[in-house]
Amino acid sequence: MLNRDNTKNSYDDIINHPHHVSTRHPRMPMIDRAAQFSPFAALTGYGEVIKETARLTDRKPELSESEKAELDYKLQMACDYPGEKPALTITYFVPDQRKAGGSYHTISGQIKKIDDYQKQVILMDKTRIDVDCILDIDGQIYEIANESETDFD
Repeated sequence: MLNRDNTKNSYDDIINHPHHVSTRHPRMPMIDRAAQFSPFAALTGYGEVIKETARLTDRKPELSESEKAELDYKLQMACDYPGEKPALTITYFVPDQRKAGGSYHTISGQIKKIDDYQKQVILMDKTRIDVDCILDIDGQIYEIANESETDFD
């Protein structure tokens, strides 16, 4: 076959033949084939740094002395409760390991004991919470105690 300028085309000998299929090598899946042409990460780890910077954290609130005293009273009351320990809901702050701030967590359970040496509350499921990070303690025990206090008024 000749081109417009009367020269032979270099592909004339293969242009109408069927596509070769190898008997030795399996055909590459389309997803892998497409991946060959996808862009690469020129700066390795840069995407993770951007995600980490964009991740929001909360600031740890500072409790007043009266709020701290109320939490101490609630802890003492829960530990001294006669019989089976009451179910409580504890809201606490967990500092972030990578940047300033942290996040709020809430857990429900029964207090097993308070470790005075490490200043931690240990729950029955062996969860340990720093006493300084506890923000609120809630449970039916405190509602009953408040009702009994108002009965004496």
